[in-house]
Amino acid sequence: MSIALAGPGPLLEMRGVNKHYLMGESRIDALKAVNVQIEPGEFVAVWGPSGSGKSTFCNLIGLLDAPSSGSVHFLGQNAAMLSDDQRSALRNRAIGFVFQGFNLIPVLSALENVMLPLQVGQASAQAARVAALSRLAEVGLTSHLAHRPAKLSGGQQQRVAIARALVGSPALVVADEPTANLDSDNALKVIALMRSISKSDGTAFVFSTHDERLLERVDRRIMLHDGAVVEDRKAPAGALALRGKSC
Repeated sequence: MSIALAGPGPLLEMRGVNKHYLMGESRIDALKAVNVQIEPGEFVAVWGPSGSGKSTFCNLIGLLDAPSSGSVHFLGQNAAMLSDDQRSALRNRAIGFVFQGFNLIPVLSALENVMLPLQVGQASAQAARVAALSRLAEVGLTSHLAHRPAKLSGGQQQRVAIARALVGSPALVVADEPTANLDSDNALKVIALMRSISKSDGTAFVFSTHDERLLERVDRRIMLHDGAVVEDRKAPAGALALRGKSC
């Protein structure tokens, strides 16, 4: 299915987005009047305490869920105006996902896990292998191609997950708490890796976190509290370049 991609403008825009859930007779307002633009190549942290709306935010920008009101525009298209098949095609073509639980298939090797999204998308085995090898080299796992997830450390599993998210060369990678299951050292390494890839590829990364230490590694921080954006701040010019030298 062909999808027309938009010209210059924000990669993604949330306009007056509200999201609520019903639990019995109770209504939970997960997001409230969110207005956010994400530009191509930005490296963005969405942070806040548990229950602040971070996962809901990630689900909406990843086109995995729809707002209760307001709109989400990706590549210039209003997701609500697309059919389920069109939305799935757009998501599969242009968005990669990294999860806190890694979500690797236990019986597949690292190489096979990274090849899988392209094979599901009907790419040939040879094309999928070439792309997967390139991404695994990028995340430093060339020597672990045949390892299954159980034989990899948590940090290595997350690197495989990042390679898998990137294998289709998406415009956006959405990572929901990608460091939650990692120790402090590996958490910083994974964030540094994602940022390096974002800058070299021009891929936008949006990741959620409750760890304030990671905010020093981002271009921009968006803080959520009780579903509302209470801070949206870019890093000072030059600050990230200095931090990058110390990573």
